[in-house]
Amino acid sequence: MSVSITIIPHEDHQQYSVNGHIVYKDSSGNYISRTDMSYNENTAFQKYKKLVIDNPAFKRHTKAVYKT
Repeated sequence: MSVSITIIPHEDHQQYSVNGHIVYKDSSGNYISRTDMSYNENTAFQKYKKLVIDNPAFKRHTKAVYKT
């Protein structure tokens, strides 16, 4: 069974939505969520962070869908 995980940027480098969970950057520079995300959601966000957020070639961040 395939599960889709959708990541939507609200404010580049500050706040993102991962399947409805709000992930934001804290004062220490870490991305955290106030609600618990599943292992797959957390893994998808880490991939998105590595490929999009940390990539200086991306001027604006876009919506991404990961299938697990």
